[in-house]
Amino acid sequence: MTHARPTAAHSTAARPLPTRAEDVPAAFAERFNTGDPRAVEEMYEGGAAFVPRSGPAVHGRAGIARHNAPFLGLGLPIRVRPRHVHVAHDIALLIVDWEIEGTVSGTATDVARRGPDGYWRYVIDSPFGAAGADHDG
Repeated sequence: MTHARPTAAHSTAARPLPTRAEDVPAAFAERFNTGDPRAVEEMYEGGAAFVPRSGPAVHGRAGIARHNAPFLGLGLPIRVRPRHVHVAHDIALLIVDWEIEGTVSGTATDVARRGPDGYWRYVIDSPFGAAGADHDG
């Protein structure tokens, strides 16, 4: 499959969206650490799903932004350490250890997809992975 070459950053607050699956966690962290909700929101596909620690999955950028807001509101940096990145064509499974400076941490199980514009975005963001999954979404 041929993809259009990415042209420019979508957000002025952070680096361009990632063009490689293995760069998704670092791009998310950089955008998160700006404190700009819009920069974080751009990391998600329009119909993406966010799996909170409890309750049903939330779909769409607006709902995901509401769930990310308390984390951003801490005003503390996030650190990420990818454990595994498995890529099959335009889909990637990301297993990532993360911590928001001493307050909350987890091991995310995420799915990202390369869009027709060549950028990788989250399709499923499950920040607590299996530790938080007590339901289907």
